[in-house]
Amino acid sequence: MQSNKSIFIATAEPFSGKSIVALGLVDMLLARTQKIGYFKPIINQEPSVKPDSHIETLIGHFNLPLQIEKTFSYTREQANILAQSGMQNEIIDTIISKFKSLEADNDFTIIEGSDFLGEGTAFEFDANLAIAKNLNTPVIIVTSGDGKSISQICSAVNVTINNFLQRKVKVIAVVINKVDQADLEQVKSALIQQVKPEIQIAVIPKITALKSPSLREVKEHLGAEIMFGEEQMNNRADHFIFGAMQIGNFLNHIKPNVLIVTPGDRSDILLATLQASLSKNYPKIAGIVLTGGFEVPDSVIKLIQGTNTLMPILRVEEPSFYAATKVANIHSKFNPSNPEKIHMAINTFRKYMDMGKLEKNIASFKASGMTPRMFQYQLVSWAKSKKKHIVLPEGNDDRILKAADRLVRHGIVNISLLGDKDDIISSINRLGLSLGQDNCQIINPQDSPFFEDYANTLFELRKGKNMPIGVARDLMTDVAYFGTMMVHKGHADGMVSGAAHTTAHTIRPALQFIKTKPGISLVSSVFFMCLPDRVTIFGDCAININPSAAELAEIAISSADTSAKFGIEPRVAMLSYSSGTSGSGEDVEKVRQATEIVKSKRPDIMVEGPIQYDAAVDPTTGKQKMPDSKVAGNASVLIFPDLNTGNNTYKAVQRETGAIAIGPMLQGMNKPVNDLSRGCTVDDIYNTVVITAIQAEEG
Repeated sequence: MQSNKSIFIATAEPFSGKSIVALGLVDMLLARTQKIGYFKPIINQEPSVKPDSHIETLIGHFNLPLQIEKTFSYTREQANILAQSGMQNEIIDTIISKFKSLEADNDFTIIEGSDFLGEGTAFEFDANLAIAKNLNTPVIIVTSGDGKSISQICSAVNVTINNFLQRKVKVIAVVINKVDQADLEQVKSALIQQVKPEIQIAVIPKITALKSPSLREVKEHLGAEIMFGEEQMNNRADHFIFGAMQIGNFLNHIKPNVLIVTPGDRSDILLATLQASLSKNYPKIAGIVLTGGFEVPDSVIKLIQGTNTLMPILRVEEPSFYAATKVANIHSKFNPSNPEKIHMAINTFRKYMDMGKLEKNIASFKASGMTPRMFQYQLVSWAKSKKKHIVLPEGNDDRILKAADRLVRHGIVNISLLGDKDDIISSINRLGLSLGQDNCQIINPQDSPFFEDYANTLFELRKGKNMPIGVARDLMTDVAYFGTMMVHKGHADGMVSGAAHTTAHTIRPALQFIKTKPGISLVSSVFFMCLPDRVTIFGDCAININPSAAELAEIAISSADTSAKFGIEPRVAMLSYSSGTSGSGEDVEKVRQATEIVKSKRPDIMVEGPIQYDAAVDPTTGKQKMPDSKVAGNASVLIFPDLNTGNNTYKAVQRETGAIAIGPMLQGMNKPVNDLSRGCTVDDIYNTVVITAIQAEEG
């Protein structure tokens, strides 16, 4: 299992106080390592229009060497448009790609969920769940207790936790912000009773200094002009009052850090406020907002200029009511220009969060399993890193050409297409593809300068089988034989065929002269079954009709090795119609025998058998039927007892669950040759070429 290198901060509501958690986490982690990444998959607006305040604050305050364009994937508008077009998978793929790029450059990466502002909040919550799941990262949930009763807080926390746990996303902590001080202990006590003990709980009270906007935020929110006091723009406004009453009454309403909103023609209120700010009998005043666009008389301006004003004076065109309404709706954010507030947030997080326990929880998390989107991303990344050369013999098939076009455009592999050159080019033009002689090879076998060499090589390899040279030449005009010979001679790294040919037609040449690896007597196959929440390996569902116990054991060993190579921890289930010692019969005994052979030959492989499908994949059933098994309920490699069972099961699972079945991938040959189903889609071809390229890396 991979050690944890990231944490996801998630919420289900706006203004929950994620910033406090983010600042506290970065501060904590910088004590352990210097290279901290910060990633917010979906931001509110393009940074060129309005920088994201969280990202800007973290980079600015902690001096993180991050490029803004690498810290996000989409704006909310972009993500919503793609989601409405049914392109959720493209959103996830892009997020995975950008996150992995950032993660590779850093020791630890903090991921922040979206802000739930404006439209599309239902999509955002689902997106946050999907992102956390696909990035395979533990989650800290942040909720707000503002305006909620104790029971409402507990209900909201439990609903949010359950939503993540149902998607098999690990929650390591819950932070409840903005709780009334009087309710603090009751909230914590109630949640300790209701939440799983392994989930850490932190309850943070309402802290006025963190909630209140600065005068700088007031200025930006109102679009105000600064008349005086620019050096005091970090003053915080804990509350505001209208300055629309007589002076005597007005002065009675002045409280610490109050913001005065008054019409610009009320010079009496303005002067009384200035005098109060200078008096030791009145508390500190945050500032004044002069409304209505009135010009302040020159005589008053002169008076102000002659005093040491201790507060900002702002001016707006809007009348008092609209200005005051806007002020009331300001939600304060952290800003690099206000380090005092940032330090207060960090100290608050330290005070109410058990930091030692949190560090331990983050460090102890081990990423387990792999989602389909992450698996496919990883496959493509591996293939791209080596950029192998794959030959596709069926160059006259539109599906092959479309897949080849995508593979070439994405820079994943180099491609050779076999077939009549004019026909292939005509089809490329008809389909509007970007393929051509400049970015892929298009080969007519009979016109190839290697044709005679290939025919002679086949003749030499098969002369022990009494193959005449004329037959060798005839066979070499067959695209499957020609493509396989390209692989055998090292002119291609692998071959994918079968869109228009039978399995036998595809693999017969490979069995004749590529042959199996040393120590392997059997060619078998696996499918990578990309289920909604995990990737499982099914074998053998395509080649061996009724394997013996020894052959079944060899299939299991090959499949376990394939699983490990592709980043899936192998936990092998040898399937049968009974579990453990509960059943008997020839078929069960074969599986039992095969299991013992695997244990004997490869004691390093976790294997269980015989075991039923439900006991292998469902934790509850597995615990009931085989409570002492390390594989039951958690199998990642499922070995079927015969082709009939395997082929029908993989197709049933694929159709009924919407799973993506990548394969079959053939195991055991010296060089990779893989077979397609004649009903394959463009995606099937694309995925099979990718796994073939990865197999070729062994050579």
